[in-house]
Amino acid sequence: QVQMVESGGGLVQAGGSLRLSCAASGRTFSTYAMGWFRQAPGKEREFVAAISRSGTGTVYADSVKGRFTISKGNAKNTVYLQMDSLKLEDTAVYYCAAGTSYSSSSSNYNYWGQGTQVTVSS
Repeated sequence: QVQMVESGGGLVQAGGSLRLSCAASGRTFSTYAMGWFRQAPGKEREFVAAISRSGTGTVYADSVKGRFTISKGNAKNTVYLQMDSLKLEDTAVYYCAAGTSYSSSSSNYNYWGQGTQVTVSS
């Protein structure tokens, strides 16, 4: 069983920054491709960013490109999401996910965290 644990969510003013963290633990896999998704109230879950197993490949949703940065920690089963210049529309529950390939499709991810709330206020 793989467990994904997110942290770092909270309340921030528009224009501010937050850093989300996610750690995968459990079965001994080499490394995972990892991604971040989010779900706002009344909306479907959407892709935010993903990073390859090696950490050399990244992909972002157009809505966050240039503002968010995904990275992997020294412990390869950890991933971060640095969120800068936050906007009201970034308010959502953010989920991290791990899988065998990195992409914007949620079907490529096998393991999911419980989510962490990010609220951006005006």
